[in-house]
Amino acid sequence: MASADLRQELDCSICLNIYTDPVTLRCGHNFCWVCIDRVLDTQEGSGVYTCPECRAEFQDRPVLEKNRKLCNIAEHVLCIPEEETGIFCTYCVHSPVPALKTCLRCEASVCDIHCKTDNKSAEHVLIDPTTSMEKSKCSIRDEILKYFCTEDAACICVSCSLAGEHRGHLVEMLDEASEKKKEKLRNVLQKLTTKREETEKRVQSLQGRRRANQKKAAGVTETFTALFRDIRRQLEDLEKRVLSEIYRQEKSVSLSVSDLIQQLEIKKDELSRKMRHIEELCNMSDPVTVLQEPDTGDLCDTEDRERHDDQVHGVGDLDVGLISGKLHTLSDIITGINVCLYVQEATDILLDVNTACNNIHISGDRKTASVSINQKRPETPERFQYNQVISTRRFSSGRHYWEVDVRESGWWRVGMCYPSIDRRGDQSLIGCNNKSWGLGGGWNYQYTVRHDSKVIRLPDNIPYDRVRIYLDYEAGQMSFYSLCDPIRHLHTVTATFTEPLHAAFYVWGGYIKISG
Repeated sequence: MASADLRQELDCSICLNIYTDPVTLRCGHNFCWVCIDRVLDTQEGSGVYTCPECRAEFQDRPVLEKNRKLCNIAEHVLCIPEEETGIFCTYCVHSPVPALKTCLRCEASVCDIHCKTDNKSAEHVLIDPTTSMEKSKCSIRDEILKYFCTEDAACICVSCSLAGEHRGHLVEMLDEASEKKKEKLRNVLQKLTTKREETEKRVQSLQGRRRANQKKAAGVTETFTALFRDIRRQLEDLEKRVLSEIYRQEKSVSLSVSDLIQQLEIKKDELSRKMRHIEELCNMSDPVTVLQEPDTGDLCDTEDRERHDDQVHGVGDLDVGLISGKLHTLSDIITGINVCLYVQEATDILLDVNTACNNIHISGDRKTASVSINQKRPETPERFQYNQVISTRRFSSGRHYWEVDVRESGWWRVGMCYPSIDRRGDQSLIGCNNKSWGLGGGWNYQYTVRHDSKVIRLPDNIPYDRVRIYLDYEAGQMSFYSLCDPIRHLHTVTATFTEPLHAAFYVWGGYIKISG
């Protein structure tokens, strides 16, 4: 295969340049790492990834495997000069033939054939084809550069070495000096290659974390979308039932009132008729007729009036209590939401007396730690030297939370630690080592989060009465909250936990109490 064809085979089909850090997909096609990574980024969220070359589909984002052999070939080809340099053999006069080398001594360019057949080839000083001789000759004496002055780090000719300003200096042959420098460059290249590979791994790790986060966010979004959709459906159903009950009661009351109105209208017409008859009798001048008319009776009959009054009171009103009773479904909806969101009860935390400093008193229910005089407990390797204590329970999985009342403490720190934490020395304090994490505060209302002696200052200088510690072991997260109104998120620690975790407490002055 010709050199030009070989170069073409080493071209990335995306950027159309020779491969840089080539990687291989499962379908067998190769691309520059940066090129294919950018293409895969654009396909995020589409549900499928495709090879730009053959359109092969992958359900998950393909893992980019570095093609080391192809990488070496590409780097080697990049070091080979192009045949078409524009420099031709000086001795091929009939047709231009690309030069293979240029002689510094006779300043002639020769092809492969003339280079081999020249009987004086041993006297030539050959370099890669060039038309510029200046950089290969001494700028002072116009002689060929032959040595390297190690003291001045300069390429020099023979005359400069023997009689010039470099006389007496330590010199080396150019090839020898060049090889030494190349060896140093190879070492640097090896270190850079190692660093680049480490960087690639970190990038791939972060990309994997980003994809996992996106996948988790998509799952959580789907869960909450379904949750809110179900809540809306339940609320709409509840609204329909409540409005239907209001409508039913309103119709029932309206029908009863309409019946009573109809009865009273008939009664009113009867009374009007009797009134007209009486008025006629009153206007008669014949006393006999008036006297012979039968008595009309008591028109204001009490029993009749009471009967109508009972009918009016019997109509009743809207039964708001019955309507409100329909709303009991709301409590079921809220209960369902809590179950969906995995709302749990606070984890039961007990203090381990065997780890408590002798200046810490532990209450009988093992919920309160207070500063006290020497408790005269036996000194054991597990007991803390400073005013600290940890929980009896350890966590190696799951989600947990507990709350601590700190309002009666002077200085306090709460958090978590590995069981392997030191028990003596300054490095044993919560947050002052790489085996513990803690939120702390005190009388000055300056709150901090500490880990491995690194301090993060929290902005709000307000008193915290109670704090909540939330642990998601699998997610590698530990969060701190202030239980004020409203509840405030203070800080979330992200780590890869390598041991089980204990709840940890520090108190100086007063006491702290596990609550909730």
